[in-house]
Amino acid sequence: MDAVTYPDEMVMAFIQESLIPLLVPFDALPLSKDFNIKWTPTLVTLGTDMREHHRTVGFLDPDAFIANQTLGIGKYHFDNDRYKEALAFFEKIISGYSESDCVAEATFLRGVSLYKSTGDPKPLKEAYETLSSKYPDGEWTKRAYPYRLL
Repeated sequence: MDAVTYPDEMVMAFIQESLIPLLVPFDALPLSKDFNIKWTPTLVTLGTDMREHHRTVGFLDPDAFIANQTLGIGKYHFDNDRYKEALAFFEKIISGYSESDCVAEATFLRGVSLYKSTGDPKPLKEAYETLSSKYPDGEWTKRAYPYRLL
């Protein structure tokens, strides 16, 4: 990722605006052990409390990197019960990175965030319907399967 992704201007701007990056080689003790880094690249999204909210292992091109890290930020807000803030990040992935592998998870978490923030179960069913039409055999469709009954 050092040769392709990190030098990309959009990635550099995203990192400067959104992240506090820390590069830890997989064999750099004790941090590699503390963060369970087994292979590079491993991207870990941590909160201010040093809790992990998202993890990805393997190469990501610039668009995939931005979508993936946006998902991580959204999951940070989701895990901290800040559903309205999380929604902004999930919707950014869905609308701006429609070809990303992160869209299905963002769609699922968008439905859950809307439900958690409003108490209305309709977004859960809508998430399932969207997932089943776009990703009929996908992992997140299977996880949302019970919502079809709402």
